[in-house]
Amino acid sequence: MQSIAVYCGSATPADPAYISCAQHVGTALATAGIRVIYGGGRLGLMGALADAALAAGGEVIGIIPEALVGAEVAHHGCTRLEVVAGMHERKRRFTDLCDGFITLPGGVGTMDELWEAISWAQLGYHQKPVGLLNIGGFYDDLVRFYGHMASVGFVRPAHQNIMVVRENIEDLLTAMRDYQPHATIFAMKAEDL
Repeated sequence: MQSIAVYCGSATPADPAYISCAQHVGTALATAGIRVIYGGGRLGLMGALADAALAAGGEVIGIIPEALVGAEVAHHGCTRLEVVAGMHERKRRFTDLCDGFITLPGGVGTMDELWEAISWAQLGYHQKPVGLLNIGGFYDDLVRFYGHMASVGFVRPAHQNIMVVRENIEDLLTAMRDYQPHATIFAMKAEDL
């Protein structure tokens, strides 16, 4: 993997572990020679991720909607900052530029990005690994819910392993490198659905 899209929050939670996590991920990706593609912000986990990757000599591509540039939250220190019209274009660029996705802790926007990456993988718009870094159990309930959706039949058996969950970045990167593409809905026949 040469490029990873990292989804994370623009907030700065009171617990410093979240910022430390983002910094560690930025450093780990840069050290591994993996380009960071992220939301282009300078605040919260986003800014911590980008700053750490840049400080470690990594390449960072920020993709930010025009409206957020105007709100003065853009990180102009990125290797490259792309300004796009809106959120749909932003997510499309993430998918076009990356070899995989990693989701760090975040809020509603981060969840939107994660679920779209999984949904697009199920359908067949991409077959890239979708990693979830479950730092400190932040995503325990989400992982249980994903399992519940699978157990009642809303996530097909062929798609149950699209979301790759680990508790540290090193294990997550290894699992993502080992990821085996799944059968996509586009490639399935009606009787398989």
